[in-house]
Formats: sequence, structure tokens, C-alpha cells
Amino acid sequence: MPFASHAQLGAAKETFTRADSLRGNLTPLRTCYDINYYHLDVKFDIDNKFISGSNLFKFTATQDFTKLQFDLFSNLKVERVVYKGKDLPFTREFNAVFVTFPQTIKNGSKDEFTVFYSGNPTIAKRAPWDGGVEYNVDSLGHKWVSTACQGMGASVWWPNKDHQADEVDSALISISVPNGLKDVSNGRLREVTKLKDGYTKFDWFVGSPINNYDIEANIGDYAHYSETYQGEAGKLTLDFWPLSYNLAKAKKHWGDNVKPMLKAFEHWFGPYPFYKDGYKLVETHHLGMEHQSGVAYGNKYQNGYLGRDLSGTGWGLKWDFIVVHESGHEWFGNNITSKDLGDMWIHESFTNYSESLFVEDRFGKQAGLEYTHGNRMGIVNDRPILGPYNVNKEGSGDMYPKGGVMLNTIRTIINDDEKWRSILRGLNKTFYHQTVTYDDVVGYINKESGKDLSPVFDQYLKHTVLPILEFTTMKGQLMCRWISDVRKFNMPVKVRVKGGEYQFITPTPRFTPVNIQGANKDNIEVDLFNYYIGVLND
Repeated sequence: MPFASHAQLGAAKETFTRADSLRGNLTPLRTCYDINYYHLDVKFDIDNKFISGSNLFKFTATQDFTKLQFDLFSNLKVERVVYKGKDLPFTREFNAVFVTFPQTIKNGSKDEFTVFYSGNPTIAKRAPWDGGVEYNVDSLGHKWVSTACQGMGASVWWPNKDHQADEVDSALISISVPNGLKDVSNGRLREVTKLKDGYTKFDWFVGSPINNYDIEANIGDYAHYSETYQGEAGKLTLDFWPLSYNLAKAKKHWGDNVKPMLKAFEHWFGPYPFYKDGYKLVETHHLGMEHQSGVAYGNKYQNGYLGRDLSGTGWGLKWDFIVVHESGHEWFGNNITSKDLGDMWIHESFTNYSESLFVEDRFGKQAGLEYTHGNRMGIVNDRPILGPYNVNKEGSGDMYPKGGVMLNTIRTIINDDEKWRSILRGLNKTFYHQTVTYDDVVGYINKESGKDLSPVFDQYLKHTVLPILEFTTMKGQLMCRWISDVRKFNMPVKVRVKGGEYQFITPTPRFTPVNIQGANKDNIEVDLFNYYIGVLND
């Protein structure tokens, strides 16, 4: 998702409801089945802002059970739940639906049921930062509709097991739209069928695991062109879907941005994770969204973030923010997906940092570092980046700029760019098409770096206050210590005598000597370009 400041949310203590727990918590009614396949088949009555259709759930039982939960927003009607040709009884509580089967579903067995539903889904007023269906017209008056539902959840417009911990292995997405319009969804287009009621159905197949919020419908008067990219894993198909009257503009602008982005990210992160499904850009009215294998694009064919440079350095005006940022999510967010929404920093911090690596690949390491440093002006330190678990709640929007700054600090500490690159590539290889936790990611980086970086991650992600490096003089000796929220905080930091070379020291929460020849409190300098910390010099 593109960056947006969340400072307005404030730091007031939040309370959570039964509805939050039903959505965010993995109860036995959700863990009892593992989703294998969806066939989502939906018709869009655009004039009436009404949808109707069905979703087939194919699953494997992970334990014996007779009852399960799926999710669908309460303003949409569940018409029937069909199992082996018969209707199943179900009950609803908030946005959760509970289905009871006529006999025990045995552990390890494969089974299926189909949910038929309809209604007027929530209208997104500020997509992608709110969720639902976005209804617009293009500049020629053609209907232009899209979905965006990260955070709010895919159950805002279709029934599913709406939790990030369980990604469906593959999916067929069938979207029926009024004749004359096209639908573009994830994966590869399998079939286009003219129906008898003035509608056309588009069947798209996704062959890779995909999280629910990534599944999309984009309906409009689209043109289409295709290219290929010779990447690390072979020939990658590139498909582009601009509005018909933007075709020439798209070919030029996307041509300047997409292949350089793929080159940079395959270098730093490893092969694009979805060669099977290809890479697509789809023009949307909203600014952008990382819909897997079908990135939503609404940056109006201009560089920067709607023509602005979020870093204030000038580097951000040399490339299209949405192409780069949303495509970065193909690695962090889509390939590697957090199990809980509270860990969305895994998506957004690494993807914010990917912007810096793209700048580095194009313009050199110093440019990338300057871009990251410039992003500090977007940090508000309002609340922890790590959100509360099991209630479907993200942490602070600082997960974007502060998270990226933190990762540059981690790189600085590791002090070996090839090792850092191997860690980023290794994350994507080790957790390929998997869902992960905080401990998975931090543990992997600790192991591969050979350093215990847990206190660093904990301070920047779980707390709002910056660590402070305090200097003082005791008996003629320069001493220093960390002041922080994390017990035993011991982040290595680069310091120097003014005009000299930077050296690493490793302060602790207790005052220890600064063993750098000639250092005193008047000439000591800290690498504040790469470290986002406070300094106190008594």
C-alpha cells in the first residue's frame, strides 16, 4: 500500500470488540481447515452498485470438526451454503459466519462447500486507505470500477477465510461485467465468455499462493499490450492494462520504470516470486495497491508520489513511486506475508526500504542512503509500529519511513553489503510463498548476520521513543551509555573523533569507556546519517 501519514490517529489507548477478535483471532473454528482453492464467481451490476455470485471453498481438514467459520461483511447477504448438493445451516455474528456440517469432517480429508451471496458492498471513499469497491468513470465517461481492501479485509466484498495466516494455494477468479467493459484480475486470463444477459465473464487463474486482500477486480475500458523480461528465473511475461486513451502514455512511462525496477529487485531480493502468474500493471482511479501479479496503478504517469518526493532529496522525482513501491510488495507482502496484521511492518518497512535499494541500483549507494535519510521527515513517532495481535489491527504508519530507516541501520551494523544482500535474498528464498511472524524474520536475520539484533528491532518496532546515546566524562575518561526502553539494549554504533574515520563501539545501558584515542565530549561525532537516534552530551 502507498504511504500515508497516520499521525491523526493519535496515541490514545484502544479498546477492541468481539467483532475485532472474531476477525483477528485464529480460533479452532478457523484453524480446523486449510484453504486449498477458491473459485470466486461474481457479477457486478455497476449501475446499482450491487454484486452477486458465489465462492467455492476447497479445503483440507487439519483436525476432526463439525463446525467452521468463514467471513463476509454483515451488509452482504449469505443466501445459501451448499454442501454435497444440500443447504447447510449457518449463523452469523458481526462479520463472521458459522457453518455446521451434518457429520464430522475427518482430519486430513479434503472437502468443499460453496457460499452463494449478494448485496451492495461497502463503497470505498478513500481507496486504498479505506476498503471496499470503488466506483468511478474515466474521462470519456466509461464506467471504471475496482476493489481495494487491505486492512479492512477481502470479506468486505467476497466470502472467504479472512485471515492472513492461511493463504489459498490457487484460485480461479471469474468476474462478469457489462458488455463493452473488461475485467482485469490476478494471474493469467484463461477464458472470456459472452453471456446471454448483456454481460461478459472473464476467468483469471492464479497458480501461486495468494493472500485474500490481494485478490482484485478492475473493470473498465482497458487497452492491453505485453512485453517480456529476461530475469533470473527465465522469461517473465509483462502485461500492461492502461485505460484505452492512455495507451501511448503508458508504453513510454511504464517502459521507463518497470524493467529497471525488476532488475534492481531481482538483484537485491532474488527472482520475482510469481513467474507462473506473470507481472501486470493495471490502471486504477485509486493511487495504488500491491495486488499480487496485478499491481494497481493510479499515479497518473508521473514520477514521484503524485509528483512529490517524499524524501525531499530530489532522488524520489527520478522514478515512479507507485511502480516501484507497489512492485516491491511482490517480494515483501505477497511472497512473504505476515500471519497477523499486527506484523504489517514486514510488508511496509521492507518495501519502503526497497525504494532506497532501487535508488542505489540506479544512481549509486550514496544516493540510496540520502533517500533513506530524507524519509525521516515522514516519521511521527506516535505509537508503536508493531500492532496488537489477534484483533486485525496494524501499528503506526511509521512502519513505512521509520521501518526503512531501521533497516538501513541494521545494514550499517552488519557492515557487509554482500552479506546484507544475501540476507534479503535468503529471506525470500527461505520463506518463499509462506506466511511469517515477527520472530521468523528477526530470527532469520540474527542467524544469518551472526549478530543478536533483537534489541534493535524491539526498540524501533515496539516503542516510540528513540534510543539516546549519552556521553559524559568521568575522571578524565569519555564514557557513554544507551538510554532506551529495551533491557540490555546494546546496539553497535559508529562514532569518530572529528575529522577521523568512523569506528564501531558497543555501548550498554551502563556507562562504559569510549576507547577511541583522543576522543572527548567536545570532538566526538556520531554517525547520525545512518543512525536514527538521539545524542546527549553532558
